[in-house]
Amino acid sequence: MNIEQSVDILRDLVSVALTVSAPMLLVAVSVGVLVSLLQAVTSIQEASLSFIPKVVSMGITMVVMGPWILKTLMDFTILFLNRLPEAVR
Repeated sequence: MNIEQSVDILRDLVSVALTVSAPMLLVAVSVGVLVSLLQAVTSIQEASLSFIPKVVSMGITMVVMGPWILKTLMDFTILFLNRLPEAVR
């Protein structure tokens, strides 16, 4: 395996990791900002008020985006395993 192949695999890996994690991160940040805004407006500083909506929204996001995430990871794994024999030479 030469340097170019290693860099290509690493670049693909980082790209897939960012793509797969983006929906979860965006939902967590959005819900966190909305709950924090709600807490600031109502002056309610309850820890569970910020935790529960995030957990519920992340669960819903996993159910909705799970098949897409799984397909993306499977496609990357298949691509990586198909490129492995030429990398070993």
